[in-house]
Formats: sequence, structure tokens, C-alpha cells
Amino acid sequence: MWLQALGSPAATSLLAWQQAQCDALLADVFGYHALQVGHAPLQALQANRMPHRWMANTEYTLPGAGEALTSDLSMDSRAWPLAAESLDLVVLPHVLEACSDPHACLREVERVLIPEGQVLILGLNPWSRWGWRARQQWQAERRLMPEAALGQGPMQLGRLRDWLRLLNLEVQCVRLYPSVPRWWLLGRGWPWLGGAYMVLASKHVPGLKTIRPAKGWRQRSTTGLAPASSGPARGAASGKQHHPGL
Repeated sequence: MWLQALGSPAATSLLAWQQAQCDALLADVFGYHALQVGHAPLQALQANRMPHRWMANTEYTLPGAGEALTSDLSMDSRAWPLAAESLDLVVLPHVLEACSDPHACLREVERVLIPEGQVLILGLNPWSRWGWRARQQWQAERRLMPEAALGQGPMQLGRLRDWLRLLNLEVQCVRLYPSVPRWWLLGRGWPWLGGAYMVLASKHVPGLKTIRPAKGWRQRSTTGLAPASSGPARGAASGKQHHPGL
């Protein structure tokens, strides 16, 4: 995995930051069903209070790994065995980097989320020093095993935002891990070179659209209309007069 290329101190620091951010962001996300996909060292749902919280592994999880042993279900990241609109929260820690079709994975996320459900995506910034080292590791593994589905590697944040927008997943907040010292870049633009990012998005379902009259259509005025005629009396209309007693 590309996180191994960061080295133990960097990976430990990143894991601690991600755990703290997940605890802060997800503690007040309410609902009934939550799912974390992969990366068992991160317990992203531990501060969340939903009654049903699960861990899943995918096709890129190594057999016999601790991640596979602690998961509640196994699934293909491109086709989830879950009903549509069945989850309130999904967490994807470094999933899009490892799966072979990240766009298909995001489509599954959009499908299983309820309206206004939320997804938290964690990834490495390819423009950072960490992202560069992870990409070098990914390319080395690609040369050794070209036939294996080793994923796409670190994904650009701008590309991820475009994909989320196409799926009607609205970005709520973005947080970046500052892996480079602030003074190194004189305080200018340093956040965008952070080693990792977190993106929290919610599923937006367009509401009903009000149908308005066509342009130029005018409502007929009701003023000036003649009152309804009561018509002549029945007796007068027939030409006969009514006489009591006859």
C-alpha cells in the first residue's frame, strides 16, 4: 500500500490527525446506518452515535490481513451488495486510491446514500511530498505486476470535487494536513501542498420544480363581466299567468 512509502513516523502522524478529524466531524452526524470501507487502523466511526456501524473490506484487501479479519462484510468496491438509499453515512479512507475504478465506487456511494446522507473521503494529495512518494511506490508496483488491479494512485482534489458535483454530492468542507512547515513556504499557499485531505460531502436531491405560466401569458381580467342573467319568470316565459285556486 502507498501509505507504507511514507515511513512509520509520517504514517503514525497522519493516522493520528485523521482520527482526530473524524472524531470531530462525525460525532454529530445522526442517522441509523453507517459504513466504513477499508483501512482498519482508522476507526472513523468510533465517535459516531449511530446504532448500526459496520466495517467492510474490498477486492484489494489482502487475504489474512488484519483488515479482513475485523471487517463485517466483503464486497467489490465497484458493486456494493446494499440496497439503494440504505445508508446515512459512508467513510472512504484511501479507497479511491486503491480501487481500480474510483468513479464506479463513487456512483455506488451516491446510490446507497439516503437523501442528505453524507460521505467522508480521505486521500493523499498528489501535489505534496507525501503524494509524490506514494505515486513513486504505485508506479514501482505497477511495473512489477502490470496485470494486477492496483488502483489509480493519489487523486487530485480538484478532480474529486468535479466527480462529486456530477453525482449531486455537495462538498460541505475540506480539511488538509499540513505536512510541510508553514515557514518553509513563507505562509503562502502552504495548505494546498498538505500531505493529505479530507472531504465531507452530502447527497443533494433536487426538489420539485414549480411550473410557472409561459412568458407573455396574461391572466384574463374578471372585471367588466356582465352579471349572470336570472332570466324571465317561468310563468312569463310561457305566456300564462298564474291564478291562485285554478
